[in-house]
Amino acid sequence: MQNLSAVIYQLDDDIWFPPHEEAVHDILAVGGDLSTERLITAYANGIFPWYDDTDEILWWSPKERCVLFLNELHISKSMRNVINRGIYKVTVDRAFKQVMEGCRGGDREGKTWIHNEVVDAYVHLHELGLAHSVEVWNEGKLVGGLYGVSMGHLFFGESMFSSMSNASKVALIHLVNHLKAKGWKLIDCQIFNEHLGSLGARNIAREDFLEILSVELKYPTLGGKWTFQN
Repeated sequence: MQNLSAVIYQLDDDIWFPPHEEAVHDILAVGGDLSTERLITAYANGIFPWYDDTDEILWWSPKERCVLFLNELHISKSMRNVINRGIYKVTVDRAFKQVMEGCRGGDREGKTWIHNEVVDAYVHLHELGLAHSVEVWNEGKLVGGLYGVSMGHLFFGESMFSSMSNASKVALIHLVNHLKAKGWKLIDCQIFNEHLGSLGARNIAREDFLEILSVELKYPTLGGKWTFQN
């Protein structure tokens, strides 16, 4: 491990990350790979990967972390109407790779970042019971969903998509209700956007997030394929 710029660390084969306080513009390190061991280490320490325009992996630790406290979920009247109409069927862990493919359309700024290496890495985490998807269907067609990593009592949301109006919101609402019923407290949303904000997500300080992380990771991880009954 060497610090090429004396500011941002360039990762090598070692599975290690610098202290959060050394993040520059929320970027903690560059490079490395998406091996299972590195990804698990990253999430366990409140760090997540995201590619840049040069296809270099950037490892993020935002100073302001977007989270959704489950008891702060906001469901608008119009969203309640959508759910009550029953036009969507919602499942979990039924089509993980398909959900990832649906999310390939673009990241938070409309740029594609879910490369084949990303798909392979998270599909492997899914096979290990550490990554999960929520799928939204209309007339047998996948029209929305989300995926993320789960460790302890924390769900680290990675990406979501909709090809029909409000489908991704329906996925998130179902996930929140499922986790809330199990006594969980929050979902990590990583970076704030208006879509998440409309559902009640908000920023908290990095230090507060890491404190919550240390507590929630003490719980056993709910592995295997999820259902909305388990």
